Amino acid sequence: MQATYFRNKFTVLGLQIAALLLLALSTNAQHFKWALRNNPEFDRRKISYGFMIGLHTSAYEIKYADQFVTQRFDTVHSVQGQFSTGFSLGFLVNLRLHEILDVRIMPKAGFYNHRLTYYLTNNTSKQQLVETTMVEIPVLLKYKSMRRGNVRMYMIGGFTPGIEASGKNDAQTTTETLDVKRFNLSLDAGVGFDFYFPLFKFSQEIRYSRGIVNMLGDAPSAFREPLQSINTNTISVYFIFQ
Repeated sequence: MQATYFRNKFTVLGLQIAALLLLALSTNAQHFKWALRNNPEFDRRKISYGFMIGLHTSAYEIKYADQFVTQRFDTVHSVQGQFSTGFSLGFLVNLRLHEILDVRIMPKAGFYNHRLTYYLTNNTSKQQLVETTMVEIPVLLKYKSMRRGNVRMYMIGGFTPGIEASGKNDAQTTTETLDVKRFNLSLDAGVGFDFYFPLFKFSQEIRYSRGIVNMLGDAPSAFREPLQSINTNTISVYFIFQ
């Protein structure tokens, strides 16, 4: 619980800083037509490196098992995933393929909280909280617009394999815990802006990730039985420095 508290405090502080950065950068972007071009040759580099900080909100999307509608589960009204905040840290390697097309690899560590709430017919509820640290390696294509002064818009898409490094489910699974798999694979899509400064390039990006792997584990559990599958849905904001 202590770790979850500090994660949430970090995320709230990060969102406040992000809002201030967005306001300042959007104000500067209005004057890009008259701005002196910073780092005019930056995007001609074949390979460039950087690091990133990400803030995200993520939730499980559930699909009910066929037996959920039977009398065996007549005390369970519904099961819902709730969005919970987290953050990620990592670095990137950017390979230039063309004037408007790059390949980007972004190894990172992501800290996730996934919460499922089981609503019962007697107006009570039970919760399952799955806290995990994932090692993820997004492989992305970056399609860039023409540069306007010191601003450039881009779209990004690709896939992200991830494996659990540590988490709540490292402990032995019992009938009172929900077992989840250690591997995930998601499809990603997003948009962002590059801002060019005299000494570096700063990018801000929003990305949606849809998990395509059923994360529901095989270990028997009272919390597993009503479910057929669970998939991840994540919305992330990244701040990238190159």
